[in-house]
Amino acid sequence: MAAVPTDSGSRPAAGARFFCTAGRGLEPFLMREVRARLAATQVEYISGKVFFTTCSDLNMLKKLKSAERLFLLIKKQFPLNVSSVSKGKILSEIQRLINDDPESWLNAISTWKSLLELDAKKDKLFQRAANPLKRKVEENDIINAKKLKTEQLQELQESGECPLEKQTEEETQEQDFFTEREKSQEAFQNDVVKAADAKNQNNLTFRVSCRCSGAIAKTFTAQEVGRITGIALMKQFGWKADLRNPNLEIFIHLNDIYSVVGIPVFRIPLASRAYIKTAGLRSTIAWALASLAEIQAGAFVLDPMCGLGTILLEAAKEWPDVYYVGADVSDSQLLGAYDNLKAAGLKNKIELLQVSVIDLPLPSESVDVIISDIPFGKKFKLGEDIKSILQEMERVLHVGGAIVLLLSEEHHRRLKDGKQSSIPLNSEGSHTDGRSSNMFFILKRLLRERQEIHEILPLCLERCPQQMQKPHNGFHSMGFFLCRNCNDSCH
Repeated sequence: MAAVPTDSGSRPAAGARFFCTAGRGLEPFLMREVRARLAATQVEYISGKVFFTTCSDLNMLKKLKSAERLFLLIKKQFPLNVSSVSKGKILSEIQRLINDDPESWLNAISTWKSLLELDAKKDKLFQRAANPLKRKVEENDIINAKKLKTEQLQELQESGECPLEKQTEEETQEQDFFTEREKSQEAFQNDVVKAADAKNQNNLTFRVSCRCSGAIAKTFTAQEVGRITGIALMKQFGWKADLRNPNLEIFIHLNDIYSVVGIPVFRIPLASRAYIKTAGLRSTIAWALASLAEIQAGAFVLDPMCGLGTILLEAAKEWPDVYYVGADVSDSQLLGAYDNLKAAGLKNKIELLQVSVIDLPLPSESVDVIISDIPFGKKFKLGEDIKSILQEMERVLHVGGAIVLLLSEEHHRRLKDGKQSSIPLNSEGSHTDGRSSNMFFILKRLLRERQEIHEILPLCLERCPQQMQKPHNGFHSMGFFLCRNCNDSCH
């Protein structure tokens, strides 16, 4: 994943400071992605958030795959002091987030407007260039459609039959689908133009979204903090509150570690992929799994328990010049996967098979990469021993290939049991607060030479991929904590 340069005319004049929310354990992936995709600098993270500086435009920022939501940073500072302090003093501390440094707010608003205005100008130029060709194509389509319908009506009148109802219904449904998609795109563009047209700071309308945790949450509710912040903003800048349809949304997160204030850049979270019809595995986790596999052009990539095909969808969107195959034993899962592939326009790029993971109809050493989310028993029972599944995966994987798996703690424990290894399991920070079914590990193996399963290195439970263990018995192994269905409400 290389950083892609953008037109300097469509960038902020200087690098802007952003932050993204990320699922638990995905911070290292997001840090690596913003560096590679956005050429970001000053990259740092705190739990659930990654901060960075970039000159990239909105078009490039939209392409982030491991982020939940994207914000333009207004302020990041130490947490509010709430211990042994009166409620009145805490109120003053909250108001000081606005009143102590109004310049940082005005600068952030200016950057936010510039980003939206540049994006709106690019869209107008694109539409202007596309309209003549679009009109010509549409006119030809209308003429051809009318001609075809006339011929069909003549044939039906001659035969006396009337089978057009079903066809008309299908055409109407298809038109409705495209109309809804166009409406959604148009609504987004209207939001952009509306916000960009607010030239005067005093004309801005806003609302405040607040999240509190830790000590501050015991003193104030999120609604109270939002109301206090809103009043301070109206007094300081003359903005008007609008809870229904504001130009601007202010996001505030207060906890025992930090105080962060920012502006959501997009209304729809980056993790909500427009090309996924039915969600299965969280899209950010699916992308992270695929990124670990280091997929090369021309490779044969297999997901032997593909479910709804989310991993394959994410991989095919990012690395298109690859042969993808998804397998599953479930009829319903494969039907859902097919619907997803069709909706994403990838049904000709990914092949689906109904087979068992322990009896894959593939020659030995024929697959370059295997990526899969191992069912953990909450919704779908695995029904087979994890070691037997890995043996079949390793049979079809050729030497030099990679296996990337998302494992539950229970599956990881089964793999670890009985292993004879000189490298101990590092379980630092591995507690799950009694919710082990929500904690998962990523396992990556690079098969350097044919080995038996009992010789495989156990998982290394590290939070950062840079702390990958040295090769042992021909394998690399590393692990990360992930919240399986995490969204930014966890942070």
